[in-house]
Amino acid sequence: MASGKVASWAYSEAFVDEETVFADESVLARARERGAELGVAPVLPGAGALMRLVAAAVDARAVVEVGTGSGVGSLYLLSGMHRSGVLTTIDTEVENQRAARESFAEAGLRHTRVRTIAGRAPEVIGRLTDHAYDMVVFAADAPQADLLLTHALRLLRPGGALLVTQALFHDRVADPASRDATTTAVRALLRRISAERTLAPALVPSGDGVLAAISRP
Repeated sequence: MASGKVASWAYSEAFVDEETVFADESVLARARERGAELGVAPVLPGAGALMRLVAAAVDARAVVEVGTGSGVGSLYLLSGMHRSGVLTTIDTEVENQRAARESFAEAGLRHTRVRTIAGRAPEVIGRLTDHAYDMVVFAADAPQADLLLTHALRLLRPGGALLVTQALFHDRVADPASRDATTTAVRALLRRISAERTLAPALVPSGDGVLAAISRP
């Protein structure tokens, strides 16, 4: 990547100061520290800012997130959602969700605004109600991401938003020499979204890449 592009990406990542998102300036920093301790990689600031923006744009009141981690992405979503909105966040690791709940409490969020569910995402998300959600978020490299997309299309209301993080997968997706199984699967997922007639998508390089799409009738 040209040096100018690198500088532009770095500038964009720092454009939204994480210390301004919540009244407690260190909430997101502490959530990131917990993520490092748990060995989970949270979304980068640019991706988080985009998640917040889209949640606000659709006035999200019901959101599904796959992969709670230490709660960094969750916090960005909650900061953009309607004040009465409820986030349903799914993770296989109970320890991750325990750490995330600490972050939610530090941010001053009412416990009724977050529903944490421990379990395998395809099984949990398969039990959720059709067309009842304003936004669905998952990582492109998540296990069974293709199945998660199928469920997301079912869950989203018309005008709802799909966000797929890690969409450029460590810059491997754009590199034709990268042919490992995960990168190949991410490319296939992106192609499927691009071809889906019920979605209006865009792929942006914020964070590690975010594919955002609006569900349309």
